[in-house]
Amino acid sequence: MSLDLDKRQRAMLREMGVRLWQPPAPAADQVAPESAINRIAVGAHAERAEARSEAESAPARHAPAAPAPLPSARAVPAPAAARPAPGLQPRPAGVDRMDWPALQAAVAGCRACVLCESRQNTVFGIGPAAAEGAAPQVDWLIVGEAPGENEDLAGEPFVGQAGKLLDNMLLAMGLQRGSDPSVPRAGLSTSVFITNVLKCRPPANRNPDPAEVAQCEPYLKRQVELLQPKMILALGKFAAQSLLQDSVPEVQKIPLGKLRGQVHSYLGVPVVVSYHPAYLLRSQGDKAKAWDDLCLAQAQLKR
Repeated sequence: MSLDLDKRQRAMLREMGVRLWQPPAPAADQVAPESAINRIAVGAHAERAEARSEAESAPARHAPAAPAPLPSARAVPAPAAARPAPGLQPRPAGVDRMDWPALQAAVAGCRACVLCESRQNTVFGIGPAAAEGAAPQVDWLIVGEAPGENEDLAGEPFVGQAGKLLDNMLLAMGLQRGSDPSVPRAGLSTSVFITNVLKCRPPANRNPDPAEVAQCEPYLKRQVELLQPKMILALGKFAAQSLLQDSVPEVQKIPLGKLRGQVHSYLGVPVVVSYHPAYLLRSQGDKAKAWDDLCLAQAQLKR
């Protein structure tokens, strides 16, 4: 209730039992003159304004320090990738004009198909010794399909059990393999060169791929041209197909058994087809047929 009451109002309130509170009078030394009060108020306002001004003019000093950035994660180097195998390269140009040493070098360094990635050695072939820089002159050229594991390791065609069987077949015809004519067996001729259609081993001894055969065919063709054999004995399906593809229509569709028993031709050289020695190891009953093929080839050679 307002304290601005006159005497009559105060008397009436006292009669009603309403007690009025009066603030104690300040001591004389506590009463500040109005001018002093104003000065105090103005000074406080000035201090507050100055504080605000300082805070606004220097926010970096009063603002809390920004948190330090987290250290960036160090890039973890990727593990070193396996060194890629050298890429494939086109077959050397001019195979059809190479001499014997150049042809050997071209086969040894060939990277024209994927077989170069897994081989241990190329298998060029083996035959009698020849004059330096010249191909050996032979009567017989024996062509197999592709090197196997043993051939890949040795760098020589027809080794292992299949090679032993081939050696016995050659003995039956009065022939022997080998590059040293100074130690021939009595009555045996070393006039035979042995090679394969493919010069590198297919992994796990799988069948040759047509693209792989196509890359190696020029090498085999040049070998025939330089060796000038009088008879070619093709052992196995892929050897027969590679040598007869230009002379026998759809030869890929003809079973090996139907290619036997006749004389074919490759670059003007007679070709007789027979079973591969590895097949004969599994099919003993066909050895008699293989002997017939050898007799046919030998008879043709004597003509």
